[in-house]
Amino acid sequence: QVQLVESGGGLVQAGGSLKLSCAASGRTLSSNIMGWFRQAPGKAREFVATINWSGSYTYYSDSVKGRFTISRDNAKNTVYLQMNSLKPEDTAVYYCAASSRPRARSFDYEYEWWGQGTQVTVSS
Repeated sequence: QVQLVESGGGLVQAGGSLKLSCAASGRTLSSNIMGWFRQAPGKAREFVATINWSGSYTYYSDSVKGRFTISRDNAKNTVYLQMNSLKPEDTAVYYCAASSRPRARSFDYEYEWWGQGTQVTVSS
């Protein structure tokens, strides 16, 4: 059983930064594609970023490209999301996800395991 636990969320002013972490337990995820998604109140869950097993490939949504960076430390079984230049529209619950597929990118159905989410609130 895979468990993903996000941390690092909080309240930040517009223009500020936060770094989210996602720690996996239950099995090593060093060979799995990992992703971050988010869901704002009243909106559907949306893709944010994904990273392959080695970290050599990353992909971002247009809304966060250039501001967010996804990375991973396989030795720690942890994935990170560095968020810079935050905007009020980035306010959402952020979810970490893992996929067992050889290829996965921006669709939530491609990811089997999900964390419980961490709240990020950006004030204007």
